[in-house]
Amino acid sequence: MLAHLLGIASSLDALMSSRTAPGAVAWIVSLSTFPYVAVPAYWVFGRARFQGYVVGRRDVDNRLHHALEAKMAGVHAHSEAPPATRHLLPALERLAKLPLLGGNRVELLIDGDATFASLFAGMAAAQRHLLVQFYIVRDDTIGRELKRVMEERARAGVAVHFLYDEIGSYRLPRRYLDELVAAGVQVRPFHSTRGTGNRLQLNFRNHRKIVVADGHSGWAGGFNVGEEYLGRDPRIGPWRDTHLKLEGPAVFALQLAFIEDWHWASGEILDLDWRPAPAHDNGVPVLVLPSGPADRFETASLMVQHALASAQRRVWIASPYFVPDEGVQAALKLAALRGVDVRVLIPQQPDNPLLYFAAYAFLGPLLDAGVRVFRYHDGFLHCKTILVDDDAAAVGTVNLDNRSFRLNFEVTVWVADRDFASRMAAKYAHDFAGAHEMRPQDLSGKRWWLRVASRAAYLLAPVL
Repeated sequence: MLAHLLGIASSLDALMSSRTAPGAVAWIVSLSTFPYVAVPAYWVFGRARFQGYVVGRRDVDNRLHHALEAKMAGVHAHSEAPPATRHLLPALERLAKLPLLGGNRVELLIDGDATFASLFAGMAAAQRHLLVQFYIVRDDTIGRELKRVMEERARAGVAVHFLYDEIGSYRLPRRYLDELVAAGVQVRPFHSTRGTGNRLQLNFRNHRKIVVADGHSGWAGGFNVGEEYLGRDPRIGPWRDTHLKLEGPAVFALQLAFIEDWHWASGEILDLDWRPAPAHDNGVPVLVLPSGPADRFETASLMVQHALASAQRRVWIASPYFVPDEGVQAALKLAALRGVDVRVLIPQQPDNPLLYFAAYAFLGPLLDAGVRVFRYHDGFLHCKTILVDDDAAAVGTVNLDNRSFRLNFEVTVWVADRDFASRMAAKYAHDFAGAHEMRPQDLSGKRWWLRVASRAAYLLAPVL
């Protein structure tokens, strides 16, 4: 009896708090039918909003906002009005609560060797402060190199702050962290279980990958820190990913996202002495768009839907995990039906079998609408990128799935520049050449058990 009463109470909570109707229905049915299993699962995995996290850019009535107010005024001085023809950016600025910033230098980093060489060189050059944040950090060769650089900079008197996700980096040994602290590095886990409303939660993640050196150079994109990201794991094989290096005022926005996360993890407000300055007189405009479960809106999902709705010629998307919500599925179909060249690049074999099966449940209608889906087979595809028409492209951490849309803290960097978009288009073309395009017969010819597994996995999509 007690289990069923708890199931009813939990169902009411799911009814009032779930962000999507399918998610609410999935939980309510489970809680009513199997309360002994579903009730504990709901209170560990089922909450829709991250309670207590303060976003200094949005909540004007909090200590963090007041501490950042002067710095925000400084960054707005470098804002740049989007061209009238660029319909994409104004709505994204409102979602980000940050402006498009001019005067930036942007370097596109393809795959692990280029990314970690740039990253470690930039970190080693830091003189005042170094902010390091990753979802996954491993205690392997590349993880120990990251540790060595942080320790060396801390011993040189640089203020080094290291933030890691407590779930994503759960295998990181205590010794690794203790040695960083002994060297003078400030270390904090991002506690997804911190706060009265989050104590049982394991479902939220901080999926951001951000590094900032002295406020002048910043890095963001798809790479975590581990041997597999360099293609050295024989079980996974070659690793295809994308990262960015930024110089200029846009680095401030990356720094701001880190400051908000650090404030949640530690209660501290970092006092970083930096006034943004253009990296180049003719630098490119950049918009940094943080998103997460503390947002009022479903920022990441709306960002993707708006990109699809704004496109006039093409939208090319790469995502390792592709189980989009109904809004994004509809936007994909509508864009294709308007005659936009819509292409989605996904791995041939994702590392999550549930997501692999779930994708087959909705790919048919997308293909019927004219969406072109390519499965990348020259290694594991992990990059999260978007190309819109000929003058805007994004690199970030957002996957096209429910977790990134509603449960993870993410960050996306939009670059509004034709030359950068051209370089991104060239990389897409190379990746499409290493993929095979799916056809409707690829789905109709599947065995019955795969079709059943696909439908069953798809029912779990709202709670994956």
